[in-house]
Amino acid sequence: MDFKKNPRTRFKDVGSLGPDEVRREVEALREGIEYHDHRYYVLDKPVISDETYDKLFRRLRDLEEAFPEFASEHSPTRRVGGKPMAGSAKVAHTAPMLSLNSVYEEKEVEDFDTMVRRETGSKEPGYTAEPKFDGLSVEVVYEKGALVRGDTRGDGETGEDITRNIRTIRAVPLRLSGGGGRLPDFLAVRGEVFIHKDEFQKLNKRRIENGEEPFANPRNAAAGSVRQLDPTRVAGIPLDIRFYDVLAVRGHAFGSQWEILRQLPKWGLKTDSHNKKCAGLDEVKAYQAGMAEKRDGLDYEIDGIVLKLDDLPLREKLGMRQRSPRWALAWKFAPKREVTTLRDIAVQVGRTGILTPVALLDPVNVGGVTVSRATLHNEDEVRRKDVRPGDQVRIERAGDVIPEVVGRVSGPGRRHGKPFEMPAKCPVCGAQVVREGAFTVCPNSLGCRAQLTGRIIHYASRDAMDIAGLGGKTVEELVGKGMVKSVVDLYRLRVDDVKRLAGFAEKSARQLHDAIQGAKSARLDRFLYALGIPGIGGRGAQALARHFGTLDALLGASADEIEEAEDIGSVAARGVYAFFHEKENRRILSELRKAGLEVRPMASGESAGPLAGKTFVFTGELENYTRDEAQRLVEELGGRAVSSVSGNTDYAVAGSNPGGKLDRAKKHKVKVVDEKEFEKLVKS
Repeated sequence: MDFKKNPRTRFKDVGSLGPDEVRREVEALREGIEYHDHRYYVLDKPVISDETYDKLFRRLRDLEEAFPEFASEHSPTRRVGGKPMAGSAKVAHTAPMLSLNSVYEEKEVEDFDTMVRRETGSKEPGYTAEPKFDGLSVEVVYEKGALVRGDTRGDGETGEDITRNIRTIRAVPLRLSGGGGRLPDFLAVRGEVFIHKDEFQKLNKRRIENGEEPFANPRNAAAGSVRQLDPTRVAGIPLDIRFYDVLAVRGHAFGSQWEILRQLPKWGLKTDSHNKKCAGLDEVKAYQAGMAEKRDGLDYEIDGIVLKLDDLPLREKLGMRQRSPRWALAWKFAPKREVTTLRDIAVQVGRTGILTPVALLDPVNVGGVTVSRATLHNEDEVRRKDVRPGDQVRIERAGDVIPEVVGRVSGPGRRHGKPFEMPAKCPVCGAQVVREGAFTVCPNSLGCRAQLTGRIIHYASRDAMDIAGLGGKTVEELVGKGMVKSVVDLYRLRVDDVKRLAGFAEKSARQLHDAIQGAKSARLDRFLYALGIPGIGGRGAQALARHFGTLDALLGASADEIEEAEDIGSVAARGVYAFFHEKENRRILSELRKAGLEVRPMASGESAGPLAGKTFVFTGELENYTRDEAQRLVEELGGRAVSSVSGNTDYAVAGSNPGGKLDRAKKHKVKVVDEKEFEKLVKS
């Protein structure tokens, strides 16, 4: 049986097959499916239809289910994922996964070339030039040709074990191809996981219309997906990968980077078609200019090129710095013009019922941050700016944080699409929407799945009650099945109730149940934040908690007394007062207390902690924290997280792609630390 060139789609009845026939057919099906996966996901040259592929896949699955003795961890059917993981284990890399020094100016690249010539003695060193992907760096390990492990970069020495999720990526071979000659006994390769631009927009549109928070950019989408604890959810996300380095190998030898890039595809490991071997610096410069021109036309995000000394023995002469190689650097592109294409306008229903139009954009770098979506605020704002799907639009970041569509960029030959109209009915629950001033609102606050889902997700989030394992998909199912109609219902769930949810068995159901029951004690500021009081974020919740100390003191306060709290204005104070005097909210608070919830008091005045009196500002993207998580961590330890740099700032924490805050921090002589130093600081 050969399912490669001549895939047969008529099969004998499963029950009529003997063991030898099953074994031969299973082996042939696996070989055929892996061949067609490679043609489709690696070479982009499929030779069979999707329908034929699906028939082969279903046949293999049916055989493995009927004859479990022939099941295998390396079967293509295992790509769809297994049971959710309780958590991600830490694993040590086979070799350090180093970061790269980044430069922006041509003069800095010339200085690098001068250093290479001087310290290696080479008159004309050769280089490889590769696209610099904006994704998630991973290590993938093969033993005897079989995939055994995948893990994230982490701190460069250790990362998170994501093996089951890596298996779901179709471009990652479960077994190496023998087309490249003898397979190595051991191979650890480095690659970048990413999501294509068009798939990213589709994913975000689905999330917004389902009442979920959209991903900020394609890199976050890839990173968030790969780190999912439930592999079945990862399997539905169209992730791709490019391999570009060998971390360790036994049973094969390489003399140059170009040999590596040519050999990896022969083993079935996808490399990028834009990789180029350059004879000298002039060819590198031409390559960089060409990739900068092609950048917008690529179907994936890159933010520069990677320049590597090609000769591996010469690399040994140059050696390493503490965290980066001396033989390579990242030549970043200058920030794009702040103009991009508005691809679509989706409507998001928030937890307060407000319908917000959201612009889905081709990702664009604005002040060092990749922007792929921006709020359009309300229907009047969309009409005033007259922006429509397909338009070229100008993007700015108000206050160095919030991306905003400033307006349409007109030009000759550019067609103007149909004007946007706010839906007459809520896109989530179908209720007739109403206008309240400038906003369009879904009035179905108790029956709208998006509003209730949003409130529950917010309540369970890490910065609020921190209920581990209660993610968006689980909340959606709980709400959709009518099992949770308010936050109180969370505490009434039994283990058997949780077992009814997709992906939960006895152990995982009990873990989630225990996590919910364990979230019955919270510090006052966290509880206030978890309630989702309109106009009160983490900073406001802390201010109220410090001022009043206990929940009962706040409940008994007048609006004027609430306004006396630091950073609480009159509008916010009236909103807090109204929230706590609304009948339904009072009932929920009473029910929460009956369910055993304890709200711990907070001492008034300045919070104590190891970071008391210290002020932090964050710039760029952190690998292990969202911006909110990092700021919250600082505040929990007694420090302050601010949005702008001044002479009073103690620390500037710089992640990847830092913005203008980094320059201002240096100007004010603020101590600049990277993410690793920040983690040491907060752990100490």
